[in-house]
Amino acid sequence: MKSGPRKFELTADILLRAYSIGVFPMAESREAAELFWVEPQERGVFPLDGLAVSRSLAKTVRADRFEVVADRDFPAVMRACAERDDTWINDEILRLYCSLHEVGHAHSVEVYEDGALVGGLYGVSLRGVFFGESMFHRARDASKVALVHLVARLRAGGYRLLDTQFLTEHLASLGAVAVSRADFRLMLAESLENPADFLAVPAGRAMPGAEALARALGMEVASRSTQGGSSVA
Repeated sequence: MKSGPRKFELTADILLRAYSIGVFPMAESREAAELFWVEPQERGVFPLDGLAVSRSLAKTVRADRFEVVADRDFPAVMRACAERDDTWINDEILRLYCSLHEVGHAHSVEVYEDGALVGGLYGVSLRGVFFGESMFHRARDASKVALVHLVARLRAGGYRLLDTQFLTEHLASLGAVAVSRADFRLMLAESLENPADFLAVPAGRAMPGAEALARALGMEVASRSTQGGSSVA
């Protein structure tokens, strides 16, 4: 379900209020001047204990071929996600979500190879819910690696729900499932009652692949020293 184009100035605060009831904005295209509200009849979600990681993907994550961090260049991730023929990310969407990032309610996971940004994703964080918005890759498996690291961070931070908005065949292959609008509203309300911290793992810390995989799959993570000398379990 989607509404007609909005007729008022959309702010970060209004955007967060919309997310809190399961509604989000989109544009018809990169060139579109207006946004509209969307609330899908069927919602895609990732059970945080149900990420499906193939052997080949696990091998790639463990190999540490990529450097994976968070929030190093949020606008660049958004712009990269919009680099496709069909996108809902226009200038207004870019402005709004960058403003959410500036106040700590939107985050990116970035995948670098030899210093170049080759994959990543971004989304909105609101208490115990992370609303995944979009992902991209310029190198094989880079977006999947970003997803593993995202789930690792969400589990470390105490999140209860990872929303994907729509279910695609690709997301389903990684463990996402479809739920009804009514069920999603219940899941959302329950998850919003619980606080969470996206930065429980510091944004600038490049989490080793083996640790990210263990966290994402709910396995025990051995204690180790992090940057700054603190201990992570």
